[in-house]
Amino acid sequence: MIMIRAIVRPEKSAQVMQSLLEAGYPAVTKIEVAGRGKQRGLKLGDVVYDELPKEMLMVVAHKHEKDFVVRAIMDSARTGTKGAYGDGKIFITDVEESYTISTGERES
Repeated sequence: MIMIRAIVRPEKSAQVMQSLLEAGYPAVTKIEVAGRGKQRGLKLGDVVYDELPKEMLMVVAHKHEKDFVVRAIMDSARTGTKGAYGDGKIFITDVEESYTISTGERES
């Protein structure tokens, strides 16, 4: 199993979640976050905004489904046809095991 964490623009979050649902991944955790990427924030006049609002979406999937899930996120989170700075980032990590709290069922 793998965990896919996608940091996306807040206005793209619902579209990404809908795309994941349609792709067969209804289980998504969404967290409001703030930060900056390579662009180092946003400067408007003399004011620098270096903590931009984003949303982090977390999905757990089987390793062999990684490319499919990543493509679903990228296609729905990208701004326009070519994308833009600040569209986000995707991180993938291994999940050694997980447990369903209500049943105690272990998955690995």
